[in-house]
Amino acid sequence: MSRPPYKRVLLKVSGEALMGTRDYGLDTAMLRTIAEDVRGAVALGLEVCMVIGGGNIFRGIAGAASGMDRVQADGMGMLATVMNALAMQSALEKAGVVTRVQSAIPLASLCEPFIRRRAIRHMEKGRVVIFAAGTGNPFFTTDTAAALRAAEMSCDALFKGTQVDGVYSADPRKNPNAERYETLTYLDVLSRDLGVMDAAAISLARENKLPIIVFNIHEPDAFTAVMRGEGRFTTVVEH
Repeated sequence: MSRPPYKRVLLKVSGEALMGTRDYGLDTAMLRTIAEDVRGAVALGLEVCMVIGGGNIFRGIAGAASGMDRVQADGMGMLATVMNALAMQSALEKAGVVTRVQSAIPLASLCEPFIRRRAIRHMEKGRVVIFAAGTGNPFFTTDTAAALRAAEMSCDALFKGTQVDGVYSADPRKNPNAERYETLTYLDVLSRDLGVMDAAAISLARENKLPIIVFNIHEPDAFTAVMRGEGRFTTVVEH
């Protein structure tokens, strides 16, 4: 396979993507599919890091909406991302990919603390680094954490694996007439309220000139294919 035009990338996977066909929790088959896809990217010589959401287990904003304290609820959401990160680490290592989990909140018996220089060194050695617990702060989503870590790691692009093959004007699963976009600018996403990522994440990406590539994570080998410019995806860039 031809080598993609990137050296280091961050893959953001939503917690919901890990459910597969289930209504809650983790689908081990989906974990294996993503792990094999990431293994393919590493085999191409890319340095890969990841951020995984926690919505398949607990979503802080939903907890707050049901009456919980928002800070406490977001803390629970951060712990859900750690659970997903450890599950993905297990799947990756079973696929033969050496992986490290770094958490933004202290969990010394389970994973490393987030240390930027150590994370970069891991990737330089061919290890996949999974950043867990978001930014370590309430009120920030894992989308924002993904944009932040991608900027900190000097990634060439942020890949967002979703349930659909790009960005649409509306949810194509509910509206068959939704328009699909090939390319968008950061301002397009913000002004049209397209929901690709939250506003803080889009602003971070824009400030750091970080391209965002949105694709369907459920397609086999979609991650490596999209990195080579193949398949269906939407690119969000400055112009």
